[in-house]
Amino acid sequence: MRFLGCWTIWGLTALMAAACSGEPGTGPSGALPAPTPVWQGTIVALGDSLTAGYGLSEDEAWPALLERRLASEGRAWRVVNAGVSGETSSGTLSRVDWVVGRLKPDIVILAIGGNDGLRGLDVGLMKSNITSIVQRLQDSGAVVVLAGMKMVRNLGPDYTTQFDAVYPAVARDTGALLVPFLLEGVASIPSLNLADGIHPNAAGHRVVVKTLYPYVLKALESRR
Repeated sequence: MRFLGCWTIWGLTALMAAACSGEPGTGPSGALPAPTPVWQGTIVALGDSLTAGYGLSEDEAWPALLERRLASEGRAWRVVNAGVSGETSSGTLSRVDWVVGRLKPDIVILAIGGNDGLRGLDVGLMKSNITSIVQRLQDSGAVVVLAGMKMVRNLGPDYTTQFDAVYPAVARDTGALLVPFLLEGVASIPSLNLADGIHPNAAGHRVVVKTLYPYVLKALESRR
């Protein structure tokens, strides 16, 4: 199971400050200075190998790239990579309470279901699982950005049509922010994928961040 905290210069600054500080200092009046916040909040990227960054280093996966882009614009949000390669929606549902309790996310980008489709698992069960995950996250107070998936056409038109319809339906039923397709502009483009033709390469992950970013900004705005 791979959980990667995407710590950038913001986190390093906090660690250095903690390591170098002795007794808390006081101002001229003798009052303790107000603590300087490091993180404005926590975004959890919850998904499978497309989130974990299969075949890439931690710094090349889209959660790390997202954190850096936010930081470059003065938004000090920690982005935690909670992607697990090979996971299905059932697996994510089984650990969502752990994610909520341990990571305490303010925003969750949920990108799950691809492995359900590739394995031909029941679409109705997948929809039920994703709906339950979104509701559990929302009950905890997190804003959910739901990243839609699309399935390869060789599974047949009936299955792929039902699969593709899951994400708009869940977003409509729960009010989650819907990204129509996580791999928009990446899927089926050889130069943006690894040799397996399924997982984005480093350049592909950079495109994923561009796709996600407007929706992340909407989620941040809703937290105000």
